[in-house]
Amino acid sequence: MNKTYIRNRYIFILDILSVLMSTLLTYFTVFSEMPLTEEVVFFTGGMYTACNLVTFAAFRVYTTAWCYSGTGELVKFLLVNIVAVVMVFVVNEALRLLGIIHFAHRRINFVIAILSVLSMTVIRMFAKELHKAIGLRVKHDNTTVGNAVHRVLIIGAGDAGRIIMNNSKSAGDTNVEIVGFIDDDRAKHGKKFFGVKVLGGRYDIVRICEQMDIDRIILAIPSAYAEERKEIIDICSQTKCSIKTIPGLSELVDAPEKENVIRDVRIEDLLDREPVVLDNDRIKDLVSGKVIMVTGGGGSIGSELCRQIMRFSPKTLVIVDIYENNAYDIQMELNEKYPDNKPVVLIASIRDKVRLEEIFAQYRPQIVFHAAAHKHVPLMESSPREAIKNNVFGTYNLAITADKFGVDKFVMISTDKAVNPTNVMGASKRLCEMIIQCMENISETDFVTVRFGNVLGSNGSVIPLFKRQIENGGPVKVTHKDVIRFFMTIPEAAQLVIQAACYANGGEIFILDMGKPVKIYNLAENLIRLSGYKPNVDIKIEIVGLRPGEKLYEELLMNSDNLKHTQHKKIFVDKPESLGYDALQESLALLQKAVDNRDDDEVRSVLEKVVPTYIRDNISFNKQCESTRS
Repeated sequence: MNKTYIRNRYIFILDILSVLMSTLLTYFTVFSEMPLTEEVVFFTGGMYTACNLVTFAAFRVYTTAWCYSGTGELVKFLLVNIVAVVMVFVVNEALRLLGIIHFAHRRINFVIAILSVLSMTVIRMFAKELHKAIGLRVKHDNTTVGNAVHRVLIIGAGDAGRIIMNNSKSAGDTNVEIVGFIDDDRAKHGKKFFGVKVLGGRYDIVRICEQMDIDRIILAIPSAYAEERKEIIDICSQTKCSIKTIPGLSELVDAPEKENVIRDVRIEDLLDREPVVLDNDRIKDLVSGKVIMVTGGGGSIGSELCRQIMRFSPKTLVIVDIYENNAYDIQMELNEKYPDNKPVVLIASIRDKVRLEEIFAQYRPQIVFHAAAHKHVPLMESSPREAIKNNVFGTYNLAITADKFGVDKFVMISTDKAVNPTNVMGASKRLCEMIIQCMENISETDFVTVRFGNVLGSNGSVIPLFKRQIENGGPVKVTHKDVIRFFMTIPEAAQLVIQAACYANGGEIFILDMGKPVKIYNLAENLIRLSGYKPNVDIKIEIVGLRPGEKLYEELLMNSDNLKHTQHKKIFVDKPESLGYDALQESLALLQKAVDNRDDDEVRSVLEKVVPTYIRDNISFNKQCESTRS
């Protein structure tokens, strides 16, 4: 027998009693002046009970767990009762017309119906509240003395805030006490939602947290603009409270299956950046039904490109990476999510031209996203030949192979460090951009570059490093107090790269709008606060000096005069002068000779010749930047 039905047996008995009592109350109280017999009374009550039971059985009313019911179940129950009432009137009229009974009593039946529906509804609401009260008592009895009660302040008295409030009460969480709401709408100030008052606006947060001993803040403003969220988080960071948030609407839409909607505030929430709005129809036209290749597909950007591409149903996604662990991770993730369209994952190096030709010959990719590269500035300063072999010659191998096999579009991922580079990594990526522009002039393939700055949480990012240092008790090591960088999130970068590919006609350098630059020192302070500590009190920040090849200030554009808008407000396009094919071959020959000679100093000297914007002396460059900005 259905367990829910067994739990509802008491409600079943109460339903029968409520109908009979409603009948008696109607006949002997409301219509007491009418001459009625007991036979008539019990016939009416029995008929109403029978019609109710038949209707309730047909609509499986007693399979509902009323202890956990909501508005939807209650509305359904009322609709079923309307059906039962109609059946009573139909049966009553039919029996009267057939001569089986000699009374109609329509008004009496109508009153019985109203009283019965009200009483049965009250029974269900009472059952739910009783279950909740018993649950609260059990939870309270089981709660250990050592469990502290968190005093919570909810930012936002809109729908999201009230849902959190209602869910907290329904769940019976005895370790949480919601003290109040904060909302900038002055019309809500002083009003109560679910018995909890709106205490003030954002500028009252610090005072209220101190006065009311708040230890946890929940941001329930998913529709707020990035700038507004950042300002509120900055205010909340001035308190001693732990801060949690409901994600923005774009994150909720992208991952609606997330069970735990409330999460910790992340450093990404402090970026003053609005959500990316994509032209999904155009991206679908670009990707759907195509063979897409992603090199470096196991890395931070490459793996996110793969995730985004798979959303638009490519015919085949070919993931190429030299590092098998990363490749395996993204393979398992995508296999599970897209069991009917599993990607092809291949271990290969872009340095190996023969292997690349084998892959292209077998899979015939139509679009190539080239994300494979050595990107770590200090490591490439100490191993410059590896930067040349992998970044420069690897890109050249891939571009030549793409041209040979008639790829439609080739999109290379570049970096802001390629602009006036002061390091080997940046210079190598600038030379890669020059290769791509040169290939555009000699190939039917559309070769383009997408350039952007640092990506939060990527491999080699400062964020994981800072987090480890905080976990170890500090100090957090910052290279320079004035160093600034442009940042964007990994999903944002990948989405804009794919969107830029839609606009590619060949030869462009697409530049992503990185928003406002971020001071790394401030980033470290915010991360310490989000971890529950005070900067330079609980966790020290130590200035360690710029590393080899590093700039104080990164740039995104080589010549802003050439910058043009695209159809997307966050994507711009530049068309620097391209390098001739003969000049490119000469430059590559010089670099190959330096690499063969195993001479790192010669590699840097050749880079100075072939990349005119390369500034080998980063120390003098940074001093000049400091004097210019001071």
